[in-house]
This record gives sequence, structure tokens and C-alpha cells, in this order.
Amino acid sequence: MSRKAGPALERIFAALSDRTRLRLLNLMRDGEVCVCFFAETLGTNNPKISRHLAYLKSASLVAGRRDGKWMHYRITEPEDPHAAEILRSTFKLLDRDPVMEADRKKLVSVCCRPMAPIGIAKRRNS
Repeated sequence: MSRKAGPALERIFAALSDRTRLRLLNLMRDGEVCVCFFAETLGTNNPKISRHLAYLKSASLVAGRRDGKWMHYRITEPEDPHAAEILRSTFKLLDRDPVMEADRKKLVSVCCRPMAPIGIAKRRNS
């Protein structure tokens, strides 16, 4: 293992050592997810989500794409085959976690539910 691979491997393990980051990766397993859905799905705030996504990005486990004012994130498989296997094995472990399964179900209901029509309320006289 080269010196260059060492710190990258440490970043991957550090990224995988946090429950919130694992939950984020779990939500991106089937493809790209808009940041706007993470906070509601996980029941947390946007600054926390942004901090964890930045950590995952610095470990080269996710990549972001801007679409107007929205950011979408997706998993990027590590180039190193052993690191990629670690990520795949992590996902196999997540398959057996009931919280991870509940998160995925909630994401579908959050991101795919139809939006309520916007109504214009009458102005009240003060």
C-alpha cells in the first residue's frame, strides 16, 4: 500500500464510523438524492446534513451536482478495489439494520409524495 493510499483509507473508515453518514449513504444507494430531502427524512437540520455530506465528499465516497439552487448527491465507488469492497460490505450490513430500512421507506414518502396545491388566502382586513 502506498503512502498516498494510507490517508485515503483512513478517511474512508472515518467516514463510515458515523451513524448519520451511514444513514446518508444508505439513502443514496439507489441513486442521486436532493439535499432538500435528507433533513426531513433523517429528522435533523440542514447544517448537520451539509457537514456530514462534506465529510463524505472529502473521503471521495459521494459527489455533488448542482441543478439550479438544488444540490444532488450520489455515491461514488472508490477506485481502489479493496476500498470498494469495504463499501459494498458496509451496504450488506446496512441491509439488516431496521433503522436504515425505515429511512429508505421514509425517503420515498418524502421525496415522491405529490405536493399540495398552493392556495391563495384572502387578505384579512386589519
